[in-house]
Amino acid sequence: MNREQKQELVSELHGLFGEVSTVVVAHYSGLTVADLESLRKQMRAVGASFRVTKNRLTRIALEGTKFDGLSSLLTGPTGMAVSADPVAAAKAMVEFAKTNPKLIILGGVMDGNALDVDGVKALASLPSLDELRAKLVGMLQTPATRVATVLSQPGAGVARVLSAYATKGEAA
Repeated sequence: MNREQKQELVSELHGLFGEVSTVVVAHYSGLTVADLESLRKQMRAVGASFRVTKNRLTRIALEGTKFDGLSSLLTGPTGMAVSADPVAAAKAMVEFAKTNPKLIILGGVMDGNALDVDGVKALASLPSLDELRAKLVGMLQTPATRVATVLSQPGAGVARVLSAYATKGEAA
């Protein structure tokens, strides 16, 4: 890479770090190209991405961002998973690491808060933003359904009583 290409990469990464909320760093040594493609595919499926960049250039791009604490993790063959959803990148990395022990999660940062390996795993166990939205909508709809059922029950009860009196009157 020449100097201009390096500057473009640094500015591109700096812009990326301004758009995302979570970055997870891992060592990928020993993974095949097919494994990395599989990881990238899983990342894309959840709205995240996985990048391998030069550590020195990444450290420069991290300066002045909320992910500045990641600089100490950037040693050796590292890759970064990034996502706007706070949970997506961590969840995809942890799921992939379960089946591929050569991917070693080092840590991460979520909205300026540093995470160790256990923190990334805990973050991955949380429901995603879409799952939380679905649960919230379900919780909001359930009371409305219950209210409608309760309100319709007295009317149905009155109708049954009137029907019983009507059939009693006909029988007499």
